Amino acid sequence: MKLLLVISSIAVPIIMLYLHNVNIRFQLIFNTIALIAAVLFGNISAISVYQVIIDNTVFMTAIHAIFLNPLFLITGAYLGAYIIYRLIIITLAER
Repeated sequence: MKLLLVISSIAVPIIMLYLHNVNIRFQLIFNTIALIAAVLFGNISAISVYQVIIDNTVFMTAIHAIFLNPLFLITGAYLGAYIIYRLIIITLAER
């Protein structure tokens, strides 16, 4: 599983870059998905922190329950791949 995570973090941004080079519309699609993912990721984080404050929970494990939310994990994973994809584009443009 660890190997799959590492390989995916390298392969997915490269595939995104390839699709971007094949058809420029993929850039709009990737940007739109990233925008939606960022909003969802931020809102899930904010709601979780808000709930900890409202419940007056001081245990560190209470906030870590956010990692059990599949939508949080999916949006975070996409944003991680998207950031690497964008860094590859910036690096190639600057050479």
